[in-house]
Amino acid sequence: MEESSEMQTASRSQAWFCTTGLASDVLVEVGDVIFHLHKFPLMYRSRRVCELITDQEEAEKEEESGEGEGEIREEKEEDGVVERRRISLPGFPGGSGAFEAAAKFCYGVKIEFTASNVVPIRCAAEYLQMTDDVSENNLVGRSERFFANTVLQSVRYSVRALMACDGDLLDMADELGITERCVDSIAAAQTLGSGDRSGLLGWPINDGAGGGTRGGRMKGASSRSSSAAATAVLSDSWIEQLAALSLPVFKRVISAMKARDLSSDLIEGSLISYARRSIPGLSRSSKKKSSGSSVPSEQDQRELIETVVSNLPVEKSSSSSTNTKFLFGLLRTVNILRAADSAREILEKKIGSQLEQSTLDDLLMPTYFYLVETLYDVDCVERLLLYFLDGLRQRNAAERDGEDGGGDGRSALLAVGKIIDGYLSEIGSDINLQTEKFCRLAFTLPDQARVFDDGLYRAVDVYLKAHPGISETERESIAGIMDCQKLTLEACTHAAQNERLPLRAVVQVLFFEQLQLRHAITGSFVPGEQQHGTEEEDDSGGRGRGWGPGVRNSQVMRLDMDSMRNRMEELEKECLTMKKAIEKIDRTGRSGGVCRKGSLSKKIGCKFRTQVCDSQERNIIEITDGRSRRTEL
Repeated sequence: MEESSEMQTASRSQAWFCTTGLASDVLVEVGDVIFHLHKFPLMYRSRRVCELITDQEEAEKEEESGEGEGEIREEKEEDGVVERRRISLPGFPGGSGAFEAAAKFCYGVKIEFTASNVVPIRCAAEYLQMTDDVSENNLVGRSERFFANTVLQSVRYSVRALMACDGDLLDMADELGITERCVDSIAAAQTLGSGDRSGLLGWPINDGAGGGTRGGRMKGASSRSSSAAATAVLSDSWIEQLAALSLPVFKRVISAMKARDLSSDLIEGSLISYARRSIPGLSRSSKKKSSGSSVPSEQDQRELIETVVSNLPVEKSSSSSTNTKFLFGLLRTVNILRAADSAREILEKKIGSQLEQSTLDDLLMPTYFYLVETLYDVDCVERLLLYFLDGLRQRNAAERDGEDGGGDGRSALLAVGKIIDGYLSEIGSDINLQTEKFCRLAFTLPDQARVFDDGLYRAVDVYLKAHPGISETERESIAGIMDCQKLTLEACTHAAQNERLPLRAVVQVLFFEQLQLRHAITGSFVPGEQQHGTEEEDDSGGRGRGWGPGVRNSQVMRLDMDSMRNRMEELEKECLTMKKAIEKIDRTGRSGGVCRKGSLSKKIGCKFRTQVCDSQERNIIEITDGRSRRTEL
């Protein structure tokens, strides 16, 4: 047999000849190839060809020549010796390559089956009706036995067979149960937790033509695989091959995995692998496609990403933050492609359930909508935060009910609080960010999310620096998001000298800083005296025991006390300076008739009497209406 590269003048198609030495008496047209064959070998193996050739009535209708499936016409050579019939097989499953394999089989040529060619050959044999009742040991039975005995016993071969089902073969492969059996083979292998690349041993073999033992092969394979087995399976090479499937076939694989109640980590890993390979630009570390490979259209990408997102498990992933980072990449792609709102909502809920695994870079998502003036998508982060808090409340409720899964809620809340404070500092420099939106995002988290408000203070300082033209009311609203009592001593020191803060916030900071220093000094005196008394008592029993550590502790406390006294002196000077400024403002207001007595204190909002701490003596002087009253500590 040989294939000719000559183009026939009449049909402008390639010609394929059977080199048996006999003139061909039947022409079979499949696609753009015309096969010059003999009718008797074909009629012996194929019922469909036999019916077409023996149907004389169809052969005599020349006016219908070349139209429709199975149309036949007679052609006579110029010498009038050879009579040839022409058979047209439009839409032949597998194309000319599959028909060539079937034709060779009719002539007794041995066919080498592989996982890639068995599906088109099996479909071609079914189309030509090459069953065992027509001829013994026919092509349908042989291809079916190879498919059941070899392909279905290996996950890798099953994936290759599924890849061959793509395109025009998909419908017929579905009718023959090929797609379903390949999908079941893959899903069952993961249910069993097998990582064997060569095959799955011990499975019953289906020798029939219709997969009748499929249910028996899959029996007992519905138990959930452990997380360790799922992790091992995810590293196998077949996952990458699975990502090469077309979208319709891949949907069926995922549906079969869900039907078998497989591990959510396994399903999520398969979806992530498929999205990374199929959506261009989604993964920075992915290999670049060759220049000849076609890029899917925007509509195809939108359909693909909506399919991936809709099949993501609802359960929180047990893997590290790698999946969380990838989910943020999916969310960005959804926004760029203008995918369905349902896909965006699913992703936001998924990310919100594991927001503590995210990073600041993940949250810095640009705005992809023209109507939004802000640089970053603040609304999206606010929705993520609300989903996180909803999930946290559910976890806390589960913990109260005695169920598992709520023990790490406190640590997750603190981690998210730290991330959000950093995010506020980053977006605070955006000049288009409104005060209301900034404050709303800061107030979304509860007070328990922050041990100290130093991060919030930094965000407030960044915002005030980037928005010098805002009103005094807005400045007070911005400063009101932080709790001055939760600022550390270093933050208080910086805030007391921050000219961008409103006057009320500065006074509150100074007041609480003074209280912190007073409590620190008071707490240092009492333990020091108690320790000194204890050392004197212990000195009678044993002078050498504990003497060294006591001396070192006393030295450290003396240094701390000196530092605190110096800071107290500075605060006294600042308080006196502010007091003079306030008295000057009050005098100016009274002379102008604008301010009433006590109006400034009401404006500041701090109802406390001025107290000056004498750093040299351990007492406090309260100033009340010009009279001093000394209170011993």
